[in-house]
Amino acid sequence: MTITQIKQNKKGLALDGNVYLPRIMVIDRIIEETPNVRTIHFHFKDTKLNKEFTFDSGQFAELSIFGVGEATFCISSSPTRKDHLECGINRVGLVTNALHRLGVGAEIGFRGPYGNHFPLDLMQDKNLVFIGGGIGLAPLRSLIWNVLDSRNKYAKIDIIYGARSVSDLCFKYDLDTWESDKTLNTVITVDKGDGKWTGKQGFVSEVLQDVAPSCSNTIAVVCGPPVMIRSTFPVLENLGFTPDQVITTLEKRMKCGIGKCGRCNIGNLYVCRDGPVFTYSQIREFISDEY
Repeated sequence: MTITQIKQNKKGLALDGNVYLPRIMVIDRIIEETPNVRTIHFHFKDTKLNKEFTFDSGQFAELSIFGVGEATFCISSSPTRKDHLECGINRVGLVTNALHRLGVGAEIGFRGPYGNHFPLDLMQDKNLVFIGGGIGLAPLRSLIWNVLDSRNKYAKIDIIYGARSVSDLCFKYDLDTWESDKTLNTVITVDKGDGKWTGKQGFVSEVLQDVAPSCSNTIAVVCGPPVMIRSTFPVLENLGFTPDQVITTLEKRMKCGIGKCGRCNIGNLYVCRDGPVFTYSQIREFISDEY
């Protein structure tokens, strides 16, 4: 397989021709994933849009709190499950703190979907290795569920996921489901376990080296904090993966979502406009210095 470029495909819903105006969403459910991460389930207030809206795994949205601001978040639910949308919210700043203060029934703004997506057409009949860290499982789980909802189209699947501590593991209900699925090889690790943890301990990159998935007819997808992404790429190269066999998603520093503000410029790319999904071959020249 050779992936030379992953292209953008959707520009997002425009309200009255204005891409900056948000649609109204209503929060249906809130799941407290970790002390600092929650998942919100929401739907369009305009019931017609709930039926018409489409997106692809890997795309992102702008969520806004009126009177506070807006921020970018990957859509963490799968396009195959159309009853609602989900986003994982890591509490790190003004907008995310405001989102953590909201309850069920609250209204938020939504712009999107933006960006490109994971190349599902190129993944069919391939072995897949999903490698995630911390809240980086959010965009990855959209793709994983997308794949699992058409499981017969894909070959062997490895899921390797880790977090700093047991309490930092996100989407534990998904992890339990994947671990019990005999068609998957799911490996969960934490940097350092507590007294009750019986699973693996160590960095994701170290566990990846131990699992040592074959690079033959395989695509690896990496999502996580920048330090985890940077440490994982050399391990994959040592295992024989070429840069075109490795896909990642970069979401750091995105702001406007449509390539106008320039905040997410990295090298000669704008993450929101040209990504957020890239092959390693597209970004390896500048990722160590700028991301």
